[in-house]
Amino acid sequence: MRFLSCVIAAVCANTVWAADLVLYTSQPNEDAQQTVDAFNKAHPDIEVEWVRDGTTKLMAKLQAELQSGVVNPDVLLIADAVTMEALKQDDRLAPYQSAEAEAYDESLYDAEGYYYGTKLITTGLVYNNRAAEQPAAWQDLTKPEYDNLIAMPSPLYSGAALITLSTLTSNPKLGWDYYQALADNHAAAQGGNGGVLKDVSAGSKAYGVIVDYLAIREAQKGAPITFVFPQEGGTAVTEPVAIMKDAKHRGAAEKFVDFLLSQDGQALVLSQGYLPAREDLGVPEGFPARDQIKLMPFDAAAALENSEADKQRFGEIFSTQ
Repeated sequence: MRFLSCVIAAVCANTVWAADLVLYTSQPNEDAQQTVDAFNKAHPDIEVEWVRDGTTKLMAKLQAELQSGVVNPDVLLIADAVTMEALKQDDRLAPYQSAEAEAYDESLYDAEGYYYGTKLITTGLVYNNRAAEQPAAWQDLTKPEYDNLIAMPSPLYSGAALITLSTLTSNPKLGWDYYQALADNHAAAQGGNGGVLKDVSAGSKAYGVIVDYLAIREAQKGAPITFVFPQEGGTAVTEPVAIMKDAKHRGAAEKFVDFLLSQDGQALVLSQGYLPAREDLGVPEGFPARDQIKLMPFDAAAALENSEADKQRFGEIFSTQ
């Protein structure tokens, strides 16, 4: 097993891949190693080489390779469906109809089989346990009591935050008026989810918008914070998996996709502390029952089409703070 950190990008770009499967992933290092180890337990004959980085940096690397006529990865496992949708529309992905998809809600995978969600990382609310209020709904953050007390990730920086923006502004009960109200309430929108966690845990901000597992894990470790699944419904990224159109190891890539979607693959997701995409498994410690977790509808193709306009409008609204 070889872990290739692509800090030295030039080295990676020129690597002659000798493995049976090459994976590009944005999973945290520990999760990625566990995923590959579990896959190898099921398929010990397939040697996997994997490259890990954040989705934005990983896609920049991939695009540079593609422009040079190089296709290194066989399979991608990255944060969000919008990025996969862009690759699909650029004719970079291969369709694959996995038999495992029968166990999934149709909203969690591309109908043509270009990409499949592997977990649900929802975005909701967090508050410091010493805060005066306990928000239960997105709309609570627009109340005067929350003025200048909110931290949130910026969709100009975070892919999950951009999906949250697309989802909330597509909701007729929230829309762009909601983001204007957040800006009017002097919500601090900058950086990613890690900054929100730091601010709310330290008490420099009383309330925040954040992904579920970060807040729930830290609360279990003793941080004085509570995560809330909003009454109107949360938003989610699905960490989709996809096969590259020019994959050199197509058969191994299909087995990797099948494994992630299988019951064993989803049990691994659960053991790692994430909400599995399959509904017939349980929930991680600290999460409510699955039937109590409500998600808003999300259209990846529409989000991709509107992404630049959404980011521009968001920047205009929050630049007036």
